[in-house]
Amino acid sequence: MVNKIGIIGCGWLGLPLAESLVNGGFEVRGTTTSKNKMAVLEEKGIQPFQISISEKEINGDIHAFLSSIEVLIINIPPKLRGKGPKESYIDKIKLLYLPIKKSDVKNIIFASSTAVYGDAKGIVTEETKPLPTTASGIQLLQCENLLKNDNELNTVIIRFGGLIGPDRHPVTMLSGRQNLSNGDAPINLIHLDDCIGIIRTIIEHKHFNDVLNAVYPEHPTKKEYYTQAAIKRGLEPPTYHSTGKNLKLIQFCKIFLINNYHFLTPLN
Repeated sequence: MVNKIGIIGCGWLGLPLAESLVNGGFEVRGTTTSKNKMAVLEEKGIQPFQISISEKEINGDIHAFLSSIEVLIINIPPKLRGKGPKESYIDKIKLLYLPIKKSDVKNIIFASSTAVYGDAKGIVTEETKPLPTTASGIQLLQCENLLKNDNELNTVIIRFGGLIGPDRHPVTMLSGRQNLSNGDAPINLIHLDDCIGIIRTIIEHKHFNDVLNAVYPEHPTKKEYYTQAAIKRGLEPPTYHSTGKNLKLIQFCKIFLINNYHFLTPLN
């Protein structure tokens, strides 16, 4: 049985994931870049490490963090959009890769994104060739390849759809916007609860060396979904124009998830 788990990045997903694993009886180490957050992790039963990773250096005792870890979860978002400073994500992961290789870590869960599929059309499965078009998608794919092409590591790649959950929903930014495109496109989202559930299922079944799409199996159109989501929250719905058919719908086809995971939380 897996006992010791390390989570690099205890933020929106990583912190509740760590809590869930602690409650499941696992010994969990977690990293944070904030000194103030160290106490928060400790209060939740997580062994805290203050570690920050830039494209040039790692600050903090990464070797102590990685020591005797049985499963390492890499959950660092690229942060290549927006107005803030941007760093090379692939350089960060390459830098992290060096101490991983010097450690005893062999099992890795890498949190990626369906952004690696770029502008693919129609049904998109794990067998679809990734053709990313954004900076984050391109660098995520480079990181995926770095890890999964190392035969000494057992890496499972999870390509998450758009993330929703407490205090995080796209409709808050879309509310009131007019004449948006792709109204007929299906949504490809996943709730925080199911992100955690899928990661726990992978750990409990020791399922590595695979690529998994993680997207809720129901796909209403953006127009239908975001209109209802806005009304439910008392917001002004966005308006869309039609764009035709053959738009991207992401599915998972790997037997492992089909047989072993049942989605917990609807997209409301």
